[in-house]
Amino acid sequence: MTPRTSAQGQSTRTDSATTSVEDYAKTIYGLAEWDDTAVSASALAKTLGVSNPSVTLMVRKMADLGLVDHQPYAPIRLTEQGRQLALAMVRRHRLLETWLVRELGYGWDEVHDEAERLEHAVSETFVDRLDARLGHPRVDPHGDPIPGPDLSMDHPDTELLCRVPTSSAVRLEQVDDSVPDALRVLAEQQVEIGAQVHVTASESGDVVVARTDAGEGIRLAHELAHAMRVSVVRSDGSGASGPGDLEN
Repeated sequence: MTPRTSAQGQSTRTDSATTSVEDYAKTIYGLAEWDDTAVSASALAKTLGVSNPSVTLMVRKMADLGLVDHQPYAPIRLTEQGRQLALAMVRRHRLLETWLVRELGYGWDEVHDEAERLEHAVSETFVDRLDARLGHPRVDPHGDPIPGPDLSMDHPDTELLCRVPTSSAVRLEQVDDSVPDALRVLAEQQVEIGAQVHVTASESGDVVVARTDAGEGIRLAHELAHAMRVSVVRSDGSGASGPGDLEN
């Protein structure tokens, strides 16, 4: 049986697309979303918190369902059918996260697990009405793009903050919600998605950013800077103006 997707106006839940299958498809997509990274069985096991043998069994099941293309010792890749299922689940998850933050007062560092619990229970009608209620948002609270009803979406051209040269002016585009410390530090410093800051120093893997060239610096450990994606507004350090003012 072919798993239905929201693009078909139906529920993603079928006898073949169990909750576990949906979680695996969404996770495989997420691991490769921003950099088209090759997804290994070990990476999938680590992310999901399961054993390698469990991943092997599930991947075989998904291959039988036509959701993944996988050969022994080769990367795991979603088929087009698997990608459609994954995007339908991503749409649910990110709309729920947006709703939880905007209307129920959740912090952006506490919505992931709640959305995980809800995404398998809601109907496609609920998802579409929630999208309309929220005004058809294009990104979730962490800056991740939200697929539209047709499952299409756009990703900005970004770089990991830890790889940006000193003296660059950057715009914060996305934060990895699997690194809650990164979310908490940014929330404490009131740096939100869309904020534009200067990279004033990069020392031993740590990155220092400030709202202006002469502003007080915010030191980010390497693992936190690695969890943040930015678009470069200016990288020559010349003081030339980039688009927009360097503030929120």
